[in-house]
Amino acid sequence: MPTILSIAEAIPPYCITQDKVMDFAEELFSESFRDIKRLLPVFMNGQIEKRHFAKELDWFKTEHSFEEKNNAYIEAAVQLGTEAVQSCLSSPSFLSKHVPYEEIDAIITVSSSGLATPSLEARIMNLLPFSPRTKRIPIWGLGCAGGASGLSRAYEYCRAFPKAKVLVLTVELCSLTFQRNDRSKSNLVGTSLFADGVACALVCGEDSKFLPYKKREASPRILGTGSALMKESLDVMGWEVKNDGLHVVFSRDIPSIVEDWLQPVVSEFLETEEMTLEDIHHFVAHPGGKKVLDAYVKALGLREGMTEKSLDVLKEYGNMSSATILYVLRRFMESAGQGEHGLAAAMGPGFSSELLLLRWE
Repeated sequence: MPTILSIAEAIPPYCITQDKVMDFAEELFSESFRDIKRLLPVFMNGQIEKRHFAKELDWFKTEHSFEEKNNAYIEAAVQLGTEAVQSCLSSPSFLSKHVPYEEIDAIITVSSSGLATPSLEARIMNLLPFSPRTKRIPIWGLGCAGGASGLSRAYEYCRAFPKAKVLVLTVELCSLTFQRNDRSKSNLVGTSLFADGVACALVCGEDSKFLPYKKREASPRILGTGSALMKESLDVMGWEVKNDGLHVVFSRDIPSIVEDWLQPVVSEFLETEEMTLEDIHHFVAHPGGKKVLDAYVKALGLREGMTEKSLDVLKEYGNMSSATILYVLRRFMESAGQGEHGLAAAMGPGFSSELLLLRWE
């Protein structure tokens, strides 16, 4: 089975505390919401302490065209994506030596927060010495589920081509989609929650001769994956594309949907793998928000502490859409032990879920 050998992050340059974002939102939205003081606790109730953005806070106080925002996305995405790839292939935490660029067979690039054609990995391949024959697989539109989905697609690629080494690059610059003239509650909630983040993972096929690069005693192998789509749920999460850019669609019902829908999806998936939740040591959850994490616990009956690492990432970085689950998984890769099982879970537009069963070996 394919192994996740290395993960690295690239942190955007501007670190902004949640109280500063709350002050910014109060100033901007006070004319739109008479009860703005009553709504502002959403910034603190989510337990986010700080976030990282590609631009400083003052940049968001002036109007920017869709073109300006997307150009900023491409510039920052290429810079941070290049950094994440370099760090992933040279990680002192997970690798005993650098993995050569020419040994990478495919790059799966996941993003939903900007547009780029040629796609981001093509631009990065012009900066780093990858083989020109490297396969390019850009994936757009999966939102918060994208990181888990990217790992799933890398798993399938490496099952089909066991000698392959595949990079999964997640790039999300959610702040650059901010709509200062959108006075909806969805935009207010999005402003309280979403952030920028970039991460890259290296997935290796069984016959890819990766052992000389392996540093840690145990690394997670992907045993199986599962996808599920909730029919007639297109309005739960996503974007509305308008003349001035991407407008967030974010239903207040997401935590209750998770609570009602996820348990049978997870149970069915684990049953196909001949396992139950009692066999799972680590729950590698995309932290969509504090209420979503609470819904995971309630729906699945998780043991105390199983969402602690996800909550830590949420506190430090906010919701970085598809990149967030790789931040969480890296923390488990630094601590999980031989023979332990993990369940990775993320949900996104569709409304959909992506699950991966892991075992540290």
